[in-house]
Amino acid sequence: MDRLTLRVPPDLIRRFDAAAASSGGRARLLRRLMEAAAQAPFPDAPATPPARLAAKLGLRLTLADMVALEREAALRGQSRTQWTVALIRARLYGRPQLSRGEAIAFLEVQRELRRIGVNINQIARALNTAVMEGGVLDLEVAKLDAYAREIRAHLVGVRDAFAGNLSYWAPDP
Repeated sequence: MDRLTLRVPPDLIRRFDAAAASSGGRARLLRRLMEAAAQAPFPDAPATPPARLAAKLGLRLTLADMVALEREAALRGQSRTQWTVALIRARLYGRPQLSRGEAIAFLEVQRELRRIGVNINQIARALNTAVMEGGVLDLEVAKLDAYAREIRAHLVGVRDAFAGNLSYWAPDP
């Protein structure tokens, strides 16, 4: 018979033990949950095995360090492993490490810049193909100037966000 080992937070194991007490214990409840989850047909083996990490790093931390690590990771919406990997990559490569929320925010900025670019292209096309009176032309040029200011503001925001992200991962002086 195969053996399954996993690590869970103390709070979760206490709650699981309470639920398992009326079901005959941990092992019996786990077997029942696994059998229920495994009712789907057995999948075919993949043609190529999944890529494995080349190396694994283990750390031993004091309880205080682990609590601080879990708090920092939770503040960014990451697991402690995700947070630790992001810290290492930020230090090794000097590139921003985005949490899920930050990545979504950057995608929104990208969408906004794309929308502004479409508007600028439409205005440029209209300016190239139409003969406009002075007042209409001045209005279109003013729109272009407003879009240019908006793009510059977004770019400053993106630059500041990346700088803030890198500052977060940098060691304290």
